[in-house]
Amino acid sequence: MDRLTFDIVVVGGGAAGLRAAIAAAESDPQLTIGLVSKVYPMRSHTVSAEGGTAAVMREYDNVELHALDTIKGSDYLADQDAVEFFVAKCPDEIVALDHWGCPWSRDDEGKIQQRAFGGMSVKRTCYAADKVGFHILHTLFQTSMKFPRIHRLDEWFVTDLIVDNGAAAGVVALDIRRGELNYITSKGVVLATGGAGRVYEFTTNGFIKTGDGMALAYRVGVPLKDMEMVQFHPTCLPGTGILITEAARGEGGTLINKDGERFMKKYLPGKMELGPRDILSRSEIQEIREGRGFEGPHGAYVGLDLRHLGEKAIDERLPMVRELAEKYLGLDPIHEPIPVRPGQHYIMGGVSTNLVGETTLKGLYAVGETACVSINGANRLGSNSLSECLVFGKAAGMAVAAFVKRTDWPRGNAAKEHLAKEEARIFDGLMKHEMGKESVAVLRKEMQQIMDRDVGIYRDEKGLTDACAKLATLRQRFANVGVADKDRVFNTELQQALELDFMLDVAQAIAWSALNRRESRGAHSRTDFTTRDDANYLKHSLAFRTDGAPRIDYLPVKITKWQPQERKY
Repeated sequence: MDRLTFDIVVVGGGAAGLRAAIAAAESDPQLTIGLVSKVYPMRSHTVSAEGGTAAVMREYDNVELHALDTIKGSDYLADQDAVEFFVAKCPDEIVALDHWGCPWSRDDEGKIQQRAFGGMSVKRTCYAADKVGFHILHTLFQTSMKFPRIHRLDEWFVTDLIVDNGAAAGVVALDIRRGELNYITSKGVVLATGGAGRVYEFTTNGFIKTGDGMALAYRVGVPLKDMEMVQFHPTCLPGTGILITEAARGEGGTLINKDGERFMKKYLPGKMELGPRDILSRSEIQEIREGRGFEGPHGAYVGLDLRHLGEKAIDERLPMVRELAEKYLGLDPIHEPIPVRPGQHYIMGGVSTNLVGETTLKGLYAVGETACVSINGANRLGSNSLSECLVFGKAAGMAVAAFVKRTDWPRGNAAKEHLAKEEARIFDGLMKHEMGKESVAVLRKEMQQIMDRDVGIYRDEKGLTDACAKLATLRQRFANVGVADKDRVFNTELQQALELDFMLDVAQAIAWSALNRRESRGAHSRTDFTTRDDANYLKHSLAFRTDGAPRIDYLPVKITKWQPQERKY
């Protein structure tokens, strides 16, 4: 076992984690930073973000409008002080990326180009064709390499947070390549592991998005905020869940049913296909339920029609959309509509933090989709998420750097104790269990199907109650999971078991938070409580881990100047 020590440990190598590491390194070149990622950073899920990142960059726009769009999109569950902080900082991050070499698409005057996105009042979304996440991640990764004190631990999987005298003091991580557990000590920890979409079966999320950071914080007593707020993206490929970017609609794509009707005119005539994602997803489901969907081998769907845009526009601005349609569906969107239906996409909730990523545990920070500041409330607007990673990644990096410089090193034996417990749990527990009783694949499938069926786009008391009970049973059954592969080196089966353990915690937090919110707000749509109830539920949910069901508490929403009103477009 190699002991590793850094001033700061950042868990996660995507946009939020890299931005935090860069900010910390810039604030003090003497600080040592360990960047721990279970995949090579360029395989982080940021790479799959396609459409763009929001910022006020033109004279026709202003931060007040960006804030209002974000708050309205959140169905007034966003904390308005966080939103105001966020929108003011977004432009600086676009300029910083530009200076670091991000290849933004540009207009004829050489300005960074911006396109329309759902829920935004004006063209506010900066883009690099339809591969902006790929280019942002490349830019941040390459920039991070300028700092010799950022040390990468690629393919290291964090399984536990070290807590010493009531403060975060590092992590325990599995070196996947060697199959060894190590403790990594630090004075500050930043969680930036992304979302938890793999608790659902039909999702746009890659296999690495298993809620690791959320569960790590949850297990040391930090609450998970607004976990019932799960976003479903309206344009996913049936069968695969692969996302067709919102940029396709931003460039003029339309949604049609089997009768060729542009059906959004019935549901959202003021915004049509550029409405917020929660409303579009429900509208598509309504069309399908009423028999106006197309039928396909993977069930009913609607069509995303780009044909009227023409080959030149598609190839210039949406090349990846065309590539995905051709590769995975065998059709050319120049000539045929693309089959789409809603799929799980984003967790608006996450580890409860303040404006600079601080949690309720001293020395522990969280950023990106792992965290809930909250700027997204009950529904995130498209293109705000990459900006969130950048703005709050920088804020958390600077805050944790300032914290560790005034903090002494832990003096106890907590690191060794945590390591011993993890070795017993993983190597003497999971690895030594005999196969036959329970398997990771079976439990994971059951969990995902429960979440899809009962904690999806539409929810009700009966389904949510049933989901909570069944998830509790799955949690109990997990104790009997065995791992057939006993080799420690690159043991992907062991990793999947550890990820499932995290996902079951997150799934329970989502289901119980949804059961206790007896209203409809944004992405949380209850068929038995169909209206928004500001009198009782203009507040954030907080899920606390217990030995049984999560304990649900609440926190007031911070309102500065925009009073809640009916959400109309």
